[in-house]
Amino acid sequence: MQSEPTPASQNTLSPKVAPEALATTPQHGLQDHHQQLSLLPHQFEEQGEPAPPGAAEQHASRESSRDRDPDATARLSPTNPSPRNRITEYENALVQTPKKRHQGPAFEVIKSTRKPDDKSCPIAKLPNEVLTHALSHLSPHDLAAVSLVSKRFNGLVTTPHAWREAFSRYFPGSTALVDEDVRLAMEETGDNFRYEKRAFTRLSALSSWRSEYILRTRLLRSLARGKPVQVPSTTASRSGQSQNNGPVNMYHACTFTTVNHLHATFGTGLNKRVPRLIHGADDVGMCTSSDPTTTKVDPWGQSDPNFYAQFSERFPGTAEWGLGSGEVIGQPNVMDVSQQYGMIYGQGCLEGSCYYRATDEQRGRFIAEPTDFSLPEAGVPKLGIDGGAICSVWIAKSNVIPNLTDGLVGLLMGSAAGVVSACSLGTDGLRGNRVQRGELVARWVLSPGVPIIAIAVDESYSLKRQAQNRIWAVTLNALGELFYLTKFPTRSQAPKGQLNEDHTEYLAWLTGRSVYWNIVEPSRRTARPDPYNDVEMDGSYSPRSSWDGMCLSNDQVMAETKEIQKFIARKPKDFRKMCLGWDMRRRLEVDFAGDDGNYAGEAMVVFECGLEEGDIAKLTRFTRWKTRDDAKGSITSTPVVPQGASQTTSLFSESGGATPETSQQRPSTNRMRSSSYASENSSPERASLVEEWRMSDLALGGPKIVQIATTALDCSTFATMTMSEDPALGFSTTSTASSPYASPMSMASQPASPSDIPGQRARFVAAGTKTGEVLLWDVRAPVSRSAEYPNSVQPVRIIYTQSPEISCLALTALHIVIGGYDGLVQAWDPLASDTKPVRTLHSRHATRARRRIQQAQASVQGVGVNMYAAGAIVLDPDPTVLRGAVSVGNQIRYWSYSSSAADQYKSSKRRLRHSERGSNNAGERVVGATRLNLKNYIDDEKHELERDTVERRKRADRLAGRFGIDLLGSEEEALAYATMLSQETMQMDEAKRRESESSFATSSDTVTHEPSAAQSSSPTMAIDPELDADIAEAIRLSLQDSPATGMYGSGSSALDDEWDIPVKYAKGKKSGSPTRASRAGGVSGSSNDKEMDELEFALQLSLAEEASRKEVEAVDDAFPPLSPLAGSGKGKGKVA
Repeated sequence: MQSEPTPASQNTLSPKVAPEALATTPQHGLQDHHQQLSLLPHQFEEQGEPAPPGAAEQHASRESSRDRDPDATARLSPTNPSPRNRITEYENALVQTPKKRHQGPAFEVIKSTRKPDDKSCPIAKLPNEVLTHALSHLSPHDLAAVSLVSKRFNGLVTTPHAWREAFSRYFPGSTALVDEDVRLAMEETGDNFRYEKRAFTRLSALSSWRSEYILRTRLLRSLARGKPVQVPSTTASRSGQSQNNGPVNMYHACTFTTVNHLHATFGTGLNKRVPRLIHGADDVGMCTSSDPTTTKVDPWGQSDPNFYAQFSERFPGTAEWGLGSGEVIGQPNVMDVSQQYGMIYGQGCLEGSCYYRATDEQRGRFIAEPTDFSLPEAGVPKLGIDGGAICSVWIAKSNVIPNLTDGLVGLLMGSAAGVVSACSLGTDGLRGNRVQRGELVARWVLSPGVPIIAIAVDESYSLKRQAQNRIWAVTLNALGELFYLTKFPTRSQAPKGQLNEDHTEYLAWLTGRSVYWNIVEPSRRTARPDPYNDVEMDGSYSPRSSWDGMCLSNDQVMAETKEIQKFIARKPKDFRKMCLGWDMRRRLEVDFAGDDGNYAGEAMVVFECGLEEGDIAKLTRFTRWKTRDDAKGSITSTPVVPQGASQTTSLFSESGGATPETSQQRPSTNRMRSSSYASENSSPERASLVEEWRMSDLALGGPKIVQIATTALDCSTFATMTMSEDPALGFSTTSTASSPYASPMSMASQPASPSDIPGQRARFVAAGTKTGEVLLWDVRAPVSRSAEYPNSVQPVRIIYTQSPEISCLALTALHIVIGGYDGLVQAWDPLASDTKPVRTLHSRHATRARRRIQQAQASVQGVGVNMYAAGAIVLDPDPTVLRGAVSVGNQIRYWSYSSSAADQYKSSKRRLRHSERGSNNAGERVVGATRLNLKNYIDDEKHELERDTVERRKRADRLAGRFGIDLLGSEEEALAYATMLSQETMQMDEAKRRESESSFATSSDTVTHEPSAAQSSSPTMAIDPELDADIAEAIRLSLQDSPATGMYGSGSSALDDEWDIPVKYAKGKKSGSPTRASRAGGVSGSSNDKEMDELEFALQLSLAEEASRKEVEAVDDAFPPLSPLAGSGKGKGKVA
């Protein structure tokens, strides 16, 4: 609003206003309005309150009366004027009036005069950009229907521009974080540039902007509607259980405390099946499994008598996380569950025992127990009986890692001593190594004395990723150091010798030396500043286990092992004194599917939660990046060519000068689709690539003071694929999920880079705070251009929930599910299509429960075990299937909503009445038994059957016209006709054979009288290869001149009528005929008469086959007549 000048400033800065003007009430104009407001009394202006109605008129009348009566004015007004705040007046005079939001239309429609005979369409004169912008405001259904209006509209709608702009308008994404007033101000100044390409994870394999827009809107609508999935009753009847068809099932998990670990198996691709859940409570170490569709909990895990106390219960008053006095390391017990392999539970106390129970066992076992065994010359340090607290555990969720490691790695544990141990899940008899279930197979010392607080393993690892040397395991310690593995350990075959009891421990250390854990250099520990040299050694140094590839001597290995033992004996206070950044409550999320185009690009996000007093939350991303040597040198200077470098002669220079090969290759990010296949004969690793680690800081956006309570990473189907596995980039693999768009496309329509794919292969990572906010970032956002300077990544969405604290998160490519500390569970759209939650999956508890939580938080003991909070969330990795589960206290709430709207878009075929098992394509169900419903149902089915019949008839007519498949009627008639033709052909062949035998017998009688007809008809005699060519020519001429040639001559039609083949005879030389005839006559009486007969027979057969072949080639028709008439006198085989 404009500033309102005071009366004093009005008297000093403006000319004196005439009394007539003041007495007159203003009617029009903004200037009179401000003059009227400027005459208001001071008490309304100084107090900042609006003046009452009529105050302006009263004040104006009072001033006019004073002007008319000067004596009265002097008599009523005091001698000294009232004090004024001149500073405020000066500031108000300089304040510019803020611009108001424009409320008018974006496009002003002006009516133009048109001639009566003008029939042109004004829309046709608009440019395509304006039409695309206008069409983007339509709904998906209307936008698809616009293509039927005209050819121009069809051209606009069939291109991705209109759909991309409509998608960007409906899903604002990161632009929703900008304040409305700021956005309007930027639009007016022209500084606002809307980026139309949104970053998100796509829903289907071969998606487009059209498919993403329609699928995403329909799935969100189906989630908001909450329609249950219609499961056929055959599944429940076959299993003998009653299945609940409701959209939400809630049941007791049979655990004594809150469930904070969930894992489910939903099936992948077309193998969708009924889900199975496993749920664990790490407060007491109890774990059970259930079937959420029948709400039945299995007896597995309920009879296990092992219950474990927490560190705070066993050592009351001792600070956790290595804080306080820093003498011991303790933390709450840790757990990990797997529906396929069971549960693993680690104690956060000093003894550090680890408990494992498989899914087919009622009792578990303790694994990887520490011992006093030590062998320094072999690299085996002494851990002691108290090996330290178990700070992190991992169990395989699928059979990928156990199969690739030949059954060695299935369990991983990280201890407070900085030791990582690997155990096996057991192997069958088909493998080369027979390892028992829970047997210790490998051990490594990564950071002696510093706890390993987090372990992450790639559950989608494959042989292809192994050939590309990609990372499959990552660990994080309390000082923020990251270690990773790219190779699998190999089982050592060392003999037992005298180590009978400790042979397993000895083999584990030897197996660990077969691979090496690399460290992420930017994450290396930082030494605390020591200006007075009070610290004994450098805080940035730490020894760790070497590997066999270093080729160290026994003395070097022994010295290294003894140094490791010294560091293991150190206490947390020593490391806190030497190093900066001791924090055991960090969290780790790893994107193993990130890709930079050179078989790297894995991203590790470390969350410093800022939970302790004085700590500040910080989020850092470490990205593995491979660059070329020449690319690094070309940044500052031109590449220098050595003298011995090969030179090539320029093809375009006349002088023939030598041109050095200084051309740079294309950037690795634009890798073509053909390179997605790694050659089997050559390794994808290139010697010219240099590995770097580039850092990025994830900005916190709006909140200033943040305490992170939980984190989550998108685990959708297409978010866990690398570029070489992505079907959208070259169709390198088949889609693991059903997709309506998995049809071959031309090479021109295939995206050449991730930026051309809808969503740009983004993957979201989320963090929930202790104040109820959820922040989302794109973990695959652009990395820093240099390894020395980190860049900043802004959040793509900030969600403000109604919960006082976020307790758990889970997200897919479609939505994010947020669980609150008060039991509120809601599903939100990460692309901000709606500022409100899409659906509330579980409402918050009553006011009384929330009041108790607030009272417990304010107490000294704290909340402890909160039975009202949401503990864990699990979602189906297929984002097009709307099902998942959440634990609220010790209750499990499972939901399964129908996505029939998206299924209808997936296929235009007729929907089946009976759907497949586990599919969302539920069949039609007759509601009620009324006559009207049945009649309508029968009419619909009849109409569908008639439509199918018409389609089948059209298809049969098309095939008949194209291939002639219906010329013979049914299949039985075709078989009978084929049998008749076969018999007829056999009879004709037999007659031809007999006639040829008789004709050759007659020919042999005219030539010689010694051989018989039986001998001349024998075809088994071979022709003499040394026979002279002149002899063969003489035989041919003698046959022409002999009386037997009348049977096959041109004057006889016996051969033509029987064989129906063209026969042409070459003209013989007249000069040589008598001589050759005489020679032939002499030969005919020799002993080779039998060979001559065979040669004559072979020559005639060769002529017949050659003529038949030429006839077939000369036939113009694609299909010859089925029943040719022999002897009809027509055809191409007749000789004139």
